[in-house]
Amino acid sequence: MQQNRINEIEKALADRSLSALDNLATPAAREQNRGQGYRSVLMLSANKLNHLLKIPSLDAECIMLNLEDGVAKSEKAFALVLSAIFLSEHSKSDKKMVVRINALNEGGYDEITYLNQFKPDAIRVPKIRTLKEVNSVLELLDDSIELHLSIETAEAWNALNTLGAHPRVKAFYLGILDLFADLHLPQSLITPNNPNMLYMLSHFLITTRAQRTKAISFVFQEHKNEELFRSWLSVEKEMGFEAKGCISPSQTSIINEEFIDEVAVVQRAKVIIKLFELNEEMGVTGFDDEEYGFIDEPIYKGALSVLKKYSV
Repeated sequence: MQQNRINEIEKALADRSLSALDNLATPAAREQNRGQGYRSVLMLSANKLNHLLKIPSLDAECIMLNLEDGVAKSEKAFALVLSAIFLSEHSKSDKKMVVRINALNEGGYDEITYLNQFKPDAIRVPKIRTLKEVNSVLELLDDSIELHLSIETAEAWNALNTLGAHPRVKAFYLGILDLFADLHLPQSLITPNNPNMLYMLSHFLITTRAQRTKAISFVFQEHKNEELFRSWLSVEKEMGFEAKGCISPSQTSIINEEFIDEVAVVQRAKVIIKLFELNEEMGVTGFDDEEYGFIDEPIYKGALSVLKKYSV
């Protein structure tokens, strides 16, 4: 992002001028990332400009622009507009760009209406409860935008095997803390060897995958406890999970490291190389692939590095 634009955003935020900030949010054509192979989903508070400016340098394969938990009520409108600005700024990205809106009865519908024009790759709806709510969102959501759902209420848990029926529902996120609270279960049960916890992870994964939907495991809040974080990843990987939410760049790196499938990574690199070289022969060095997302020369060079790393 150009410095003069950053200066304009900083001034609007310093002046607490939502209208000035909104004037900077101009919809731009986006090449939406359709890829589903992301492993690390990094939560970023969308009201924090310094966090948003780091997006290009982050290792996370999915960026979650968060408008909900952790964003004060007085900051939510600013967070929404900043999300729109940075979606336009990243008109094409190898990172999945998802916006977690507020609950539907807390402004979520209005946020969807506003964000439709900025074309995020996906909208994540928290505290979903019923298939009727899912259908109401799909009626409003732009056809090009994926729908992701947070499973964190007792009603959603009961309806889990129906919520992914529509093909535009592409991912479920397990919101374990809110779900335990809604089920009146103590958080002390959230340990890698607790039988209830293992059952819930297994049920969530199998029910989600049976609907051809991506299952994303819960965010581990103790970001400084790397040992326990790795223990969770070990359990989740053994079960078959391939993606997890996180709250810090250090967690992102560990997820990418632990959830790697060398055979799949090599195969992916080979396909990317082939696709790029075929398109390059036609004079095209940047294009969107339905399965692998946006591919350009840096992505191509990264694929070459993968083959070199694994001596292929």
